[in-house]
Amino acid sequence: MITQEKLTSFIEANPILEDVISLKPITWLNPQKKLMKEMPEFSIGMEEIIAVEKLWERFAPFFMAAFPQTIPSKGILESPLVEINAMKKVLNQQHPKIEGKLYLKCDNALPIAGSIKARGGFYEIMHYAENLALKEGLITKNDDYSKFNSKEFRQFFNQYEIGVGSTGNLGLSIGIISAKLGFQVAVYMSADAKKWKKDLLRERGARVIEFSGDFSEAIEEGRKQTLAKSNAYFVDDENSKELFLGYTLGALRIARQLKEQGVTVDKEHPLFVYSPCGVGGSPGGTAFGLKQIFGDAVHCFFVEPTHSPAVLTGLVTGAMSKISVQDFGIDNQTEADGLAVGRPSKFATEISSHVISGNYTIEDSKLFMLLTQLIDAENIFLEPSATAGLIGPQRIAMTDYAEKHNLSLQNATHIAWATGGDLVPDENRRFFYEKGKSLLKNH
Repeated sequence: MITQEKLTSFIEANPILEDVISLKPITWLNPQKKLMKEMPEFSIGMEEIIAVEKLWERFAPFFMAAFPQTIPSKGILESPLVEINAMKKVLNQQHPKIEGKLYLKCDNALPIAGSIKARGGFYEIMHYAENLALKEGLITKNDDYSKFNSKEFRQFFNQYEIGVGSTGNLGLSIGIISAKLGFQVAVYMSADAKKWKKDLLRERGARVIEFSGDFSEAIEEGRKQTLAKSNAYFVDDENSKELFLGYTLGALRIARQLKEQGVTVDKEHPLFVYSPCGVGGSPGGTAFGLKQIFGDAVHCFFVEPTHSPAVLTGLVTGAMSKISVQDFGIDNQTEADGLAVGRPSKFATEISSHVISGNYTIEDSKLFMLLTQLIDAENIFLEPSATAGLIGPQRIAMTDYAEKHNLSLQNATHIAWATGGDLVPDENRRFFYEKGKSLLKNH
């Protein structure tokens, strides 16, 4: 429990919290960010990231057998990296203008689950399933993993239960992959999770358990109920090393895509990456992976809704996961359901505190306007939360970050990480688009 006295001392030491509490959009530059040579030793590194990719490669035959849409990519799940010049022109109608190139990492188009959560969520379940199968002697690492799609394997996994707490996309990814493998799966969802996501999970074979409270209540109850069973495994978004590691794969893949497109990343050609942030696992894993590859030439920023700045408050105060937005009287009510988180991940945030360059907050209305503008400019649909990174270059240009680090923004590559959207039903898409259009009209 955080006392009022403690809260007051946090605000006195960090006056930016006054604007955060007032729900004003802010940009915060991380004073704790380390150069690579100053980084502490972490429990994970490049060796573990490469092991993540190896596991995905072993499971490629399973994906081809279980999800035929992955046959053209030989069972490898990946999304495009596209330059969005038309959207850049739209954004440049407002100052400051974006210098350098603007790209979109389209994890909204990741096959099967349609969001970045497939990277971490699928990986953690595959890691667990592989360990169970190896222990039982059902498989060796040199075998054909299409066996994981067999009746024998599904019957074996049906003895076990998977539990996860979610505001939406993580639950979708865990539910889809767990049910396909044969696990019993329970997804504990907060009140702000969208109905269509709950319906889709039930359709795919998951049990959905709803709570009237927010993400923290859902994950706490999910953890308690799952861990009470001897045959159950809980995917803990607040403290999972495996989830975090799964997200690091996106860094390896994007590094290859940049190389294929002839994009140089070094001190003179800095890379800026802007990632929507909920509990902090997916953007944290991505940022950590990018740092391992590009070192000090990459600059990673998180983006959170003004009503749910969980990681921001944890980092600014230094209290990390010991503090929630509700402690400051912030309601954690946002249309960006995937980002509707009151308390950050312990594991991810402690690493991110050294790795990320900063954080900015964004209003819900801006998310809808960006959604509409992106459709009109590029014919790309994202769910509202996934648009948050698009204004990153402008928000950072309004600070002294580039000057302080002696960076040339003219030579910069900016990547907005689009975290989800492909599974959103058409009626919701139309509603989001019209809402954004109306807001732009009155803006």
